[in-house]
Amino acid sequence: MADARPVVWVSQPLVEAAIAPLRDRVQLHTTDTVTAWTPDQLAERLAGVDGAIITLNERIGAAQLAGNARLQVIANVGVGYNNLDVEALSAAGVLASNTPDVLTETTADLGFALLMATARRITEAERWLREGHWGQWSFQTMLGADIHGSTLGILGMGRIGQGIARRGAHGFGMNVLYHNRSRLPAGTEAAVGASYVELDTLLARADHLVLVLPYSASSHHIIDAAALAKMKPTATLVNIARGGIVDELALADALAHGRLAAAGLDVYEGEPTVRPELLALRNVVLTPHIGSASLGTRTAMVHLAADNLLAALGLAGDVSAMPSAINADAALAARATVGKKGVKR
Repeated sequence: MADARPVVWVSQPLVEAAIAPLRDRVQLHTTDTVTAWTPDQLAERLAGVDGAIITLNERIGAAQLAGNARLQVIANVGVGYNNLDVEALSAAGVLASNTPDVLTETTADLGFALLMATARRITEAERWLREGHWGQWSFQTMLGADIHGSTLGILGMGRIGQGIARRGAHGFGMNVLYHNRSRLPAGTEAAVGASYVELDTLLARADHLVLVLPYSASSHHIIDAAALAKMKPTATLVNIARGGIVDELALADALAHGRLAAAGLDVYEGEPTVRPELLALRNVVLTPHIGSASLGTRTAMVHLAADNLLAALGLAGDVSAMPSAINADAALAARATVGKKGVKR
C-alpha cells in the first residue's frame, strides 16, 4: 500500500533528537553531510516534496519554486530569513516560517562575549602569547578599554538588543543608549536600563556599539564611512545582526588607520567568505556566525521549525497553529490563484 504521508526534505544535518519525532508523521528525507546546494539542486530537491526544513545556507526564490504545484511549506531554521524571497513564496502559495524567540538569550550572550573580547583584546592577546612575545611585556602591553561604567550603544532594540541592554546595565553598570525605528515603552526602557537617543548621538557617545537591527534595504550599509567617522576613535563595534548592515571595506579602513579601536564580527556580507582586509587585522575578533550555537538553543530552533512544518501540513492543527509563520495571509490568498491545494490526509 502506498505511503500517503507528506514528503519532507531536511536540507542539512540538524539535531537528531529534534528531527526524530517527525519520522512517524511524514516521509522524511534527511541530508547526512553538510552540503552546499546549488540553485538548480535546490529546485530539484523541492520539486518532489510537500515541505522542507532548511537553514540560512539555502536561498529560496522564484527559480527554486517554478512549476512546483506540490510544495506547501518552507520552515527556516533561523530568526532571520533574508535567504527567503518571501514575495515569491507567497505568490506560489508556499507558507514560510522562522524560529524567533528561542535563540534570544543565547545570541545576546554571544553579543556580549564579543563585546568583552573586543574591548579587552582577548584574541589579539592570545595570538601574541602563542607567538612567544610575552617576554617583550611592558606596563602598556595589550591595554584595552573598560567595559564597566562605560557607555553601551545598541542599534536595534528588539528582544536580543534588550537582552544585551540588561547585561550591560545590570551586570556591568554601563550607561546604555539605544536607537530603534520606534521607541520602546517607558516601562520597557526602565526594565532594561536603556535610554533612547537619535542615531547620530548614539554613534558619537557609544564606547561600545552593538548592532542588532534587522537587515533590509534601508539598513544596508547603515554603518558606512560617514557613520564610522562619527564614532570615537577609542570605540569598539560589534555586529551580530547581518553582514550587509556594515560597509566592511570602510570598517577595515577605519580599523587599520586608528579611526576605530576594534571590532567584533559574527556576521559577514559575503558569508561564508570573509574579506581579506578584515582577516589581515589583529584588532578584529572574528566568529563564524555562531550567535545561536548552543546545543540547547539549536535543539529548540529545530523543534520550532518542525512544529511550524507540521501545522502547515495539517498534521498539528492547521495554519493558524503555526508558532511563527511569516506569510500566512499572503500565501493562503495566493493558493486559489495558483491552484495549489493542501496535502491530502
